[in-house]
Amino acid sequence: MKIASYTAHLILIVFIIGCSKKQADTLIYNAQIQTVDGNFSTADAMVIKHEKILFVGNYKNAIKKFVAQNKVDVNQQFIYPGFIDAHAHLLGYGLQLNTVNLLNTKSWDDVVTNVKSFVKTNNIKPNEWITGRGWDQNDWNDKTFPTNEILNQLYPNNPIILTRIDGHAAIANQKAIELAQIQPNQQILGGAIITENGKLTGVLVDNAVDLVTKMIPAATNQEKTVALQKAAQNCYAVGLTTVDDCGIDAADVELLKKLYTTNQLDIKVYAMLSDSKENFVYLLKNGKYNSKQLNVNGFKIYSDGALGSRGACLLDPYHDKQSTTGFLLSNYTHFDSVANLLYQNKMQMNTHAIGDSANRTILNIYGKYLKGKNNLRWRIEHAQVVNENDFALFGKYNIVPSVQPTHATSDMYWAVDRLGNKRVKTAYAYKQLLQQNNWLPLGTDFPVEDISPIKTFYAAVVRKDDKQYPANGFQTENALSRKEALQGMTIWAAKSNFEENQKGSIEVGKYADFIILNTNLLNCPEQDILKTKVLSTWINGKKVWGN
Repeated sequence: MKIASYTAHLILIVFIIGCSKKQADTLIYNAQIQTVDGNFSTADAMVIKHEKILFVGNYKNAIKKFVAQNKVDVNQQFIYPGFIDAHAHLLGYGLQLNTVNLLNTKSWDDVVTNVKSFVKTNNIKPNEWITGRGWDQNDWNDKTFPTNEILNQLYPNNPIILTRIDGHAAIANQKAIELAQIQPNQQILGGAIITENGKLTGVLVDNAVDLVTKMIPAATNQEKTVALQKAAQNCYAVGLTTVDDCGIDAADVELLKKLYTTNQLDIKVYAMLSDSKENFVYLLKNGKYNSKQLNVNGFKIYSDGALGSRGACLLDPYHDKQSTTGFLLSNYTHFDSVANLLYQNKMQMNTHAIGDSANRTILNIYGKYLKGKNNLRWRIEHAQVVNENDFALFGKYNIVPSVQPTHATSDMYWAVDRLGNKRVKTAYAYKQLLQQNNWLPLGTDFPVEDISPIKTFYAAVVRKDDKQYPANGFQTENALSRKEALQGMTIWAAKSNFEENQKGSIEVGKYADFIILNTNLLNCPEQDILKTKVLSTWINGKKVWGN
């Protein structure tokens, strides 16, 4: 009788102790967690409940306080906040997956070969559009722009447009040119239609590209849905949990809302609307939108083109083409009116600026409205070539430079040709830009660059490309520290989106967006960074990729 009473008493004690513990969904333990909080704290366990982080700290304390339905032993692997790409094109990337892949082509002949293979594999019929992206004449032995004769001969009845890797130039065949009604002597603001001996070559630069692309039938919502889902899977595989989609339309925002409502998409999106009258009307009417998965807060504006196609707007002529300084894509009045509108409505302005003239123009327009210190977080996307006298304007007006480190290691092979030895020294100057506000969001600009955040980290820290070139790094005085690069891909990227209180670090109260890697990025040997594997990716406490 006494034994039975003692046993019952023990059971009661265990029950009471068990009831005193808080219920949770998931316990992650036996981990090496880099929280990327203000102190760069580390931990070996975290607890998740209702999509958010409930506890971060010591495993023994975790099991004293919580009971979890799901326990995950990560075997001493490394946990980081989910990577955030502060500048990319998610929908465009997804749609591009079903077009001709022209990345890494080494000649115009390679481009044509890829087109032929695509047409054959996909059974393309006469009159169907053929589109592709990824060629870069700077990677070829012959670095001049190609001409469209061979495309005209091979596919006289198929309209074709093949876009350069940066999206700021393209080559179209005669059929596409006819549909767009482009003429040899035609002029266009913010663009160029290239001719030779009075004849169209098919090469179009910046705004001229739109003359053709607007003729392409728009993708259906079903096609966009499939594209977004494919793109998301590729994001998960490289550790991305949030992507800034820089330049989409109101209809795409509505599609994203529907996909999230119906649980068809997990990747989180910070959406910037494209610069169009319809999109301004939409956002001003509906206001900002902020949910756990989608944030819409402002606009993406293009001030100039790209350096590789000589469309970037420079203060002085191109070193390798003294007849041009590039050009702005719109007039000053347009940029000023957009800034005024967004300032009055307390919305974010995010402006693509590559050349030093474009950067100076936008910095001064921003300064006209921001006036001094502020928290509007207006961004300059790329901030690629900045005059030495203009860096201080970023700090003076709290303007956020949003940069993509792999641009530096892609462009380093020819950047000096475009800019000359002196001017190139204030290009891709990430450390100097970081010093203006003491924080710096990082991205990839995919599909312009590789989607991999690990390559972003490597380029930022080591200033080499994935071929580990050059041996001593490219302009290493502007390399970031490993901690700075990690912050740029996590908490600083979140901050650029006004989301630092919801994500970007592993802290109590934030969404459980994290990744598990096999590498300690903060102290592994340099040569091991690019070998890093993403073991699993989690969004809102749910594993979306990995074993």
